[in-house]
Order: sequence, then structure tokens, then C-alpha cells
Amino acid sequence: MLKIAGIGPGNPKYLTGEVLEEIKNSDYTLAFKRVKDSLRGIDPDIIEVKRVADLIEHLEKEKDLLLLATGDPNFYGIVDFIKRKGIGIEKVYPGLSSFQYLMGSLQKSWTGASFLSLHGRKDSLSGKDIDKLTVILTDKENTPSYICKRLDALNVKGKIHVGFNLSHDDEFIVTKNIGEKIEDISSLAVVVIEREMD
Repeated sequence: MLKIAGIGPGNPKYLTGEVLEEIKNSDYTLAFKRVKDSLRGIDPDIIEVKRVADLIEHLEKEKDLLLLATGDPNFYGIVDFIKRKGIGIEKVYPGLSSFQYLMGSLQKSWTGASFLSLHGRKDSLSGKDIDKLTVILTDKENTPSYICKRLDALNVKGKIHVGFNLSHDDEFIVTKNIGEKIEDISSLAVVVIEREMD
């Protein structure tokens, strides 16, 4: 049976004690490359998977597997995707999401925030998507600079906060006015919009 654990934003110090214990006690731990690389010092025997087909192959061979995922696997994460594939999940261990980490770094409450993931999705960003406080997960196409330009074109006013490589040694957090230039220093980013409401 499959267990899924969130490892947090990437730095191993943000692993929960429960997830760390699961990693140490698991006979077969699987992860995608970025997660495996992040946790090399915790467990050098993590098996790298490149796609869900690899996971299914391992499930056919081994009874108990632990799959590691970034952030919280229930927040725009892999849990829903795995369920849609008809794969049974025994347990999900939550992790700290990158947006929670960013909000802590910004010292901002996320009460009442709305959430939008553009990660791996076609652009569907419109002015109606952006509330007073909106958290957006990005990807290589839907970058912070693209989002900033798009919002400016939609005449959305306010602040944009961007966290790159959160929790890693090269972390960089920047705050700009919507419409100002943002350099996309990494594809690993989270955007927080504070919209000025009429």
C-alpha cells in the first residue's frame, strides 16, 4: 500500500518529525529528482521516479512504498493525481507548503486568502481571479514576471510578493508594485498578490 508524505518547501529542516520517522523506517522510499536531491543527506537510498508509470511499476513489485512530494501533497499536490489514476493510498502525511513558508517570511496573515495554481496549467488568469489577497503557484511558463505583466495589463493595482527557491540557500524574496519589472531568477516560485480594492 502507498503512503505519501510532504517534505515541506525543500530544505530538510522543515520535515516534520513524523515524516522523518517514516523515511527512516520505510523499506522503499520514492521521490522525483528535486525531492531526492534535497534529501540526499537524510536518506541516500531514495529511489528516483520520473513519472507516475514508474510508481505503478514499483507498486506491482513491492507491497509498501513511501512517496515523497514537495510542500503539502494535498495542496495542489500529487494526492488528487494519484487518486485519479485509481491508486489506493493508505495514509497522507502533510508537510509545510511553500506558500505558508512565504507568508511566514512576509509576516502576513493568510486568513481569507484565495489560492490559484498555474503550475502545469494553461493561463486562465483574469482580473476576476485576483481577490484582496491571492496566492499563486507558478511554473516555467506562468512565471512571476509574466503574472506581474498580465495583472498590469488587466489594470489590477497593488503589491506583488515573490519568493524564489524558498527555504534553500539561494532563497530570494522580493516585493514590487504590480507592473514593475521582476527578474525570474528561478522556476521555483510562489507569488502573493495584495490587491488594492476599489
